[in-house]
This record gives sequence, C-alpha cells and structure tokens, in this order.
Amino acid sequence: MAEETAATGEVPEDAIAPTAASAGTNAAVPGNGSVEPNHAGGSEGDKPVDKQPASKAGRNLPAALAVGFGLGLSLIAILLWAPKVLVGVIAVAVAVATWEVTKRLREADVLVPRIPLLLGGQAVVWLAWPVGPQGVLGAFGATALTLMVWRLFDHGLRATPRNYLRDTAISVFTLTWIPLLAAFAVLMLSEDKGNLRVLTFMILVVCSDVGGYVAGVLFGKHPMVPHISPKKSWEGFGGSLVFCVIGGLLTVTLLLQANSMIGVLLGVGLVLVATSGDLIESQIKRELGIKDMGTLLPGHGGIMDRLDSMLPSAFVAWLVLTALL
Repeated sequence: MAEETAATGEVPEDAIAPTAASAGTNAAVPGNGSVEPNHAGGSEGDKPVDKQPASKAGRNLPAALAVGFGLGLSLIAILLWAPKVLVGVIAVAVAVATWEVTKRLREADVLVPRIPLLLGGQAVVWLAWPVGPQGVLGAFGATALTLMVWRLFDHGLRATPRNYLRDTAISVFTLTWIPLLAAFAVLMLSEDKGNLRVLTFMILVVCSDVGGYVAGVLFGKHPMVPHISPKKSWEGFGGSLVFCVIGGLLTVTLLLQANSMIGVLLGVGLVLVATSGDLIESQIKRELGIKDMGTLLPGHGGIMDRLDSMLPSAFVAWLVLTALL
C-alpha cells in the first residue's frame, strides 16, 4: 500500500542488496514503501524520471495524502450515517481488486478463470450480510469447486489442460485472499455496534500504517525483510506497534466501551497481520515483476494496493471482537 502499509519505513539504499525477481532490475516504487522489480527492465541508470513530487519513501506524497484523506472521510461518513451502504462499497472494491489481480496474473500467463472469480467473489461478500458465516462458507466452497471445473474444461472437452494445478491453486488463493477476507468486514458490520467495530478496525490499520511510515522514515536503519520489501525496517515496525496499541486502547475504550486490554490485544494482532498482508502482496508483485497492481488511485497504485494490509486485518478484527465482546 501507500501510507497504509504496516511497518513501512525507509532503509538506506546502501544498507541492502537489491533482489531481482525478473529480467528487470529493482526500482523504488511509489505507494508501498518497498523496492519492486522494474517491469520494463534496464539498469539503475535507465530509470525513468518521475516528475511527480515524491516523498522520501519514493511516492507522490501530496496525491497519496489527498486520495487517502478523501477515501477515509468518505468511509467514516458511510459508517456513521449509512452503514449498510458499506456492503456495496466492499463489493465494488472486491470486484475491482479481483480484476486487477487477475489481469496481472494473465499478463504472467497464469490463466485464472476471471468470470467465476468475479461472480463467486460477489456471492461471498453479499451473502455475508443476510446469511452470515454459513453464507460466506457456502459461497466460497461453491466458487472454489466452480474454479476447479472451469479451469479443467476452459479450452474445450478435447484439449489437454496446461498448468492446471498451478492455475487452479492460484485461483483458489485469489478467492481466499480478496473476497473471503473482505467478507469478514461485512460480518463485523452485521453484529452489534457493527459500524463502530468496522471503524475501530479501520482506524487501527491506519494507526499501524502511519506509525510505521513515520518511525521508518525518521529512524529506519535496520531492514526487516530485505529480500521481500527492502525499505521496511524494524524501527518502522516498532512505530506501527506503538501507534496501533495506543489506537487500540483508545478506540476499544471510547468507541466500543469495552475492556482496554482487548484494545491492546487487537492492536498487537493487527500490526502482525497488516504487516504480513503487505509483505504478501510485495512478494507477489516481485514474482510478477510489477510495481503496482493497478493505477486507479494516484499515489497509491490500484485498489488492491490499498487493501493488502486491510484484508487480513478484517479477519483478525472480526475474530478478536467476536470472541471477546
């Protein structure tokens, strides 16, 4: 993600060795705080000049802030005054993110069945509201089975499937990664004080991202996982932890009126999964040889580049709040 990346932080470029994932070399990526392969290839001296104003993390910071604030304020307004509308917002985001990921996969010759993924993903999200976990599980299982059969015969009954196991496994992974994890935000919304639960989870993810960015840029010297995301630092991770725990204490106490220790637990859990979610997407992009999943959001990349840390965080937030509240 852009600034919404847990534990993002700059590590001096000379403190790490670049990692090549494709024929191209590494270039600083605006929007996710890490170094990703240059899809166009070429040497370090061949990097295109970015005329956009960029932050120390290498992205167009004014555009990123404008988009981030705009999206954040819109979501807060929806949660406070029309929470049911959020289900449609999540469904649209899931559809766009799925399209972005399948497009990138197909560019890498990974033939994931796009139609059943898009339709099945919508079923997973929409059934979470009226039916609950049973609806999510049923839609997920039916879509996974459809993906297996679709990929088996997508070239006709007489053709021999090629890379069937790889493509089917990645298809089910995509179904899990985007629609299934997003559905937990809808499940949260359907519970008591659901809009405040979702708002709490969103605030904590932002706290984690902002804390990681600030601490990483100011103090980041020790790379965290240089072969996956070279600019992430342990100092940035510490900043994420501090901000998220404080945010958890305040939001769980003030918004949900629950035990503050639940906020501490939630804060720690979200830092771990938000950071992991960002690293998962960074590794996927590195293997695909791309900088961003899309270009829809200036300063951030695509919708998926904004959801990478929020998707696993939605599951953990649902799990902790459902179990302890």
